[in-house]
Amino acid sequence: MNLFSKLVNDVSRLWANYASAYLGGMWSTLKLAVVATVIGVLIGLVCGILNTIPCGKNDSLPRRVLLGLIRFVVRAYVEIFRGTPMVLQAVFIYYGLPYFSNNTLRFDDIWAAAILIVSINTGAYMAESVRGGIISVDPGQTEGAKAIGMTHVQTMVNVILPQAFRNIIPQIGNNFIINIKDTSVMFIIGFTEFFAFHRYITGVNNMYFPSATIEMIGYLTMTLVASFLLRWLEKRLDGSDNYELVSDDQLVMAAGTYSYPDRGSPFDERHKPSREAVIQEVKFGRNRGER
Repeated sequence: MNLFSKLVNDVSRLWANYASAYLGGMWSTLKLAVVATVIGVLIGLVCGILNTIPCGKNDSLPRRVLLGLIRFVVRAYVEIFRGTPMVLQAVFIYYGLPYFSNNTLRFDDIWAAAILIVSINTGAYMAESVRGGIISVDPGQTEGAKAIGMTHVQTMVNVILPQAFRNIIPQIGNNFIINIKDTSVMFIIGFTEFFAFHRYITGVNNMYFPSATIEMIGYLTMTLVASFLLRWLEKRLDGSDNYELVSDDQLVMAAGTYSYPDRGSPFDERHKPSREAVIQEVKFGRNRGER
């Protein structure tokens, strides 16, 4: 209990002295995560669409070669950036470009470098998510769209992508939450986000664990708020779960049961033909052809 009280006291002291630094780091982390996720979704959308363009044996040879080359490039991009850690991707992009170009290609803006690195990494994951979302749509809808004369582009824009986008909303949120945490590796290129401020503060006062506690609480708060907002968005996109039939529409309730003033309704006892038919059936039975 004494150790817990000491931890609370140390955390309170750190927060009192460095609250603005911690909050500034959280703000930088959120901005980077949001921008990189949006760009990554766009990259994944383009790659997913290119990877699902239909190609058959009846297509021309140049079309098949071009689509095959596009799919190879997309597949190589996805496998490379999904199969390597983001921290190493940051090193190769930020330090590798100047190394191989003799400082001709380099990043003068650290924000541009961080956004590029996280966006490319996110796009590799989103490419497969988008492809899966497109495949998950019933193929019959594509056939129906083609049957009414829609082109492939029109079918994708008006029929497939709206449904696929709804299907991948959870994966977009998952990548956003991952980006909130994984931006912590951007300290390797000198980007000052939440974790970078933690490293700076612990280097000054040597209170590593209390500062790490603040970091843990901060990351957990950001991810919980993001999860809540994403679940709210999903419910908004889903609409109402309760679909009740209209019970007070007079046109619906009276359909097929309108009673004509001069001759009544087939369901009315005053309807003479129906009454006579019932009397005949009672007396003589129903004809065989009517059974």
